[in-house]
Amino acid sequence: MLQDALADAGYPARVLVACSGGPDSLALAAVAAYFARRGHVDGHPVSVGAVVVDHQLQPGSAAVAVAAAAALTELGLAPVQVRTVDVAPTGMGPEAAARDARHAALEAAADDTGAAAVLLGHTLDDQAEQVLLGLARGSGTRSLAGMRPVRGRLLRPFLGLRRAETLEICAVEGLDPWHDPSNEDPSFARSRTRVEVLPMLEDKLGPGVAESLARTAAILQLDADYLEDVANDTFARLQERTGTELGAELALPEAALRDLAPALRFRVIAKAAAAVGGQQPSYQRLLAAEALLRRHGSAGPVELPGGVSVYRLSLAQLSAAEPSAPAGVPRGGARCGKLVFRPQKPPQE
Repeated sequence: MLQDALADAGYPARVLVACSGGPDSLALAAVAAYFARRGHVDGHPVSVGAVVVDHQLQPGSAAVAVAAAAALTELGLAPVQVRTVDVAPTGMGPEAAARDARHAALEAAADDTGAAAVLLGHTLDDQAEQVLLGLARGSGTRSLAGMRPVRGRLLRPFLGLRRAETLEICAVEGLDPWHDPSNEDPSFARSRTRVEVLPMLEDKLGPGVAESLARTAAILQLDADYLEDVANDTFARLQERTGTELGAELALPEAALRDLAPALRFRVIAKAAAAVGGQQPSYQRLLAAEALLRRHGSAGPVELPGGVSVYRLSLAQLSAAEPSAPAGVPRGGARCGKLVFRPQKPPQE
């Protein structure tokens, strides 16, 4: 699997293994060390280093990181870095905040070492858990598509491997992995999914549930990629950028938006919000913004995450002197018949 992943990535000459010291990432490090000792993959030169991220979220985390680094050095990986991060609250939950801090540290380590790829030890079980969590949250196609085998420099070569198999690799290699206690902490939704939900589904529905969920993710990745490509092309074609005293704005012609299939319409609206500095809107906020297209006359604004206001201006009902226009909305016919996305004014100092 690792060999195939490196081949798909164009045989990077230098790679890093992201390792927590747990069984999945330690098994990945052991497999990567085999190629490091050989010095090549399919005849292409390769050197393998490693990075351990200490999130400082548990007592003794520094000692765990040092032990993991020692095990990686013993495997023959070089260089081996330990990166300590501060996990700042983001409003998206502790797991998301830790992930963001970890990914930033991995990217920085790759930059420092000149690594073209960073290997992550996520397994098929992790993918199945991701899909289940997406279903429970009522997420869309992109979320249900799960984790990607390749995301920029990040490679996940073990997505087709079960967690039990990584334990077997560690046993064969004589490795003593660290078992993160948070993986069984019921206060985390992912831990409950891992310890309770997925085993219950396997018991009630029969074996193969995890494989089926992972297969669903793989299929949806193809669908999501196609829709993303079409949405990007459509957004590029429809967007109209303007500048006003309130800052940069973006408009989409409402007639063209109405003609789009709903799956595309929602994606284009989300892209417009992101293009003026907003965050990914929830489905409910997207519905509210899309509903402006069914209103008569000027309508809005609808507030989207990240400080973006969306409003609709009607040529029939808007004039330069119309008092009913949304507060703070620039007047005039240039944006009439459009869905307009405007970043909110920065707070006054």
